[in-house]
This record gives sequence, C-alpha cells and structure tokens, in this order.
Amino acid sequence: MVSGLLFGAGMIISNMTDPQLVLAFLDIGGHWDPSLAFVMAGALLVYAPVYHFIIKPKQKPLAAQQFSLPTSTKVDSTLLSGAAIFGVGWGLVGICPGPAIASLGGGTNIMLGFVLSMLVGMIAAGQYLNGRLPLPFVGYRRSAVKS
Repeated sequence: MVSGLLFGAGMIISNMTDPQLVLAFLDIGGHWDPSLAFVMAGALLVYAPVYHFIIKPKQKPLAAQQFSLPTSTKVDSTLLSGAAIFGVGWGLVGICPGPAIASLGGGTNIMLGFVLSMLVGMIAAGQYLNGRLPLPFVGYRRSAVKS
C-alpha cells in the first residue's frame, strides 16, 4: 500500500499523469518535450543502487517462498501484438495504466472511463488467451498460457 501510494504521488508530482505532457514527450518528430525523460532518469538514479545493493542480493521475496519469474523467452505473435496495442493506445491518448490509476484520485470521468475500459480489455484478453473467447483475427494463433 505504501509503495503504491508513493508511486502514485510520484506520478502526480512529476506530472506524468498529464496526457498532453506524455503526448509531447512521445512526439519526437514534432514539438518534443524531454521533461519526462528527466523524471525517468531521476527515478532510475534512485532505484538503481537500491536494486543493486538491496533487492538483487535477496535469495527469496519478502511475501513468498520463492521468486516467480517467467520461464518463456520466446518472442511470439501474442507478445508483439500486445506490445503494439499497448504502444498505439499510449501514443493515441497519452495515458499509461500506472498514471491512469494514479489519476483516479482526481475524480475525472475520462480517467474512470479509461481505467474501466482497460480492465475490460485485460479481462477479455485473459479470456481469449485461455480459449474462452473466439479467435478475432484470421491467421492469429493463440499462445498457451500457464496459470
């Protein structure tokens, strides 16, 4: 809870929840605004030593018996299409899931609509990958998903 609140506060304070600023950051061919790059670099400067000296040396996580790391290293159509959908969505509206959730505290209907739509999309994708929804694209193969 504390880390989530800290993350949300950081997003709001750094203005990463402003879709116009995010779109200006993504517009590298037009009126590019590099300010979010400085926010990200600052976050990496804080996180890198913490990761290197505190997190990485741990033999097991705090709240589990072992780390749960992905076993698949395959770049397949599911990964590529998901990344493309995420990137296109982010580029069109300038809203990413983390900042959108942080923006819910502002009480705007736009953010509420975005988060609800995102949740519906996540549920539909999970149902599709588990074989519970029909195949929407010709030639697109469903990857096996382990629960």
